[in-house]
Amino acid sequence: MKVGLAIYDMDRTVTRRPTYAAFLLHAALRLAPWRLLLLPFSALLSLGYALRLLDRARLKELNYTLLVGRGVAPERLAAVAESFARAQLATNILPQARAAIEADRKAGRRLVLATASYELYAAAIGKALGFDDVIATRTQSDARGRVVARIDGANCYGDAKRDMVEAWLAQEGLARDAVHIRFYSDHHSDAPMHRLADEAFAANPNARLARLAAAEGWEVVRWKGRR
Repeated sequence: MKVGLAIYDMDRTVTRRPTYAAFLLHAALRLAPWRLLLLPFSALLSLGYALRLLDRARLKELNYTLLVGRGVAPERLAAVAESFARAQLATNILPQARAAIEADRKAGRRLVLATASYELYAAAIGKALGFDDVIATRTQSDARGRVVARIDGANCYGDAKRDMVEAWLAQEGLARDAVHIRFYSDHHSDAPMHRLADEAFAANPNARLARLAAAEGWEVVRWKGRR
């Protein structure tokens, strides 16, 4: 019998709103509020990304450095991540996504959160929602053990997310033909994961993913709604 896996993207799939910028602001307010004065530089970085002078991973690292800092003690950052997770659970989780997660749990599926968001806070959100495993963008530590902006490995996005899920399967001793994967995401960048899955769901799809779903025969579910 195959092992059932239910793999969920996080931002705009499980959550109403993206979490990355919200986390940076949350961290700045709690660690060093003066860093909010650097927000105009963040806007310039976004312009650099739009002009393709920076890739997505480098943009993420630079914004993190601006608003969180070059190095933060892990215990301080853990407290910030926990408070951020509590805020997201209170205001930013789609009820229909909660219901789908619960249905997958009751069906005996192993719940996996796979997100480009930083593991340092995605893990706290995933744990609170009852996920068994979290696959996310990891950060490195410096020689003093402080958490730094540098991404450890790949940014868990697009093809890299699929690669990280496949690496996780190997790590867990789960052969691809021994698992049945359900995958949920809102964004076309997750098409590699949709194609890896046995059951692909376009959840709250953007326009490009909606077109892909129609072409590929993926089921569309819409979880946007009131709290």
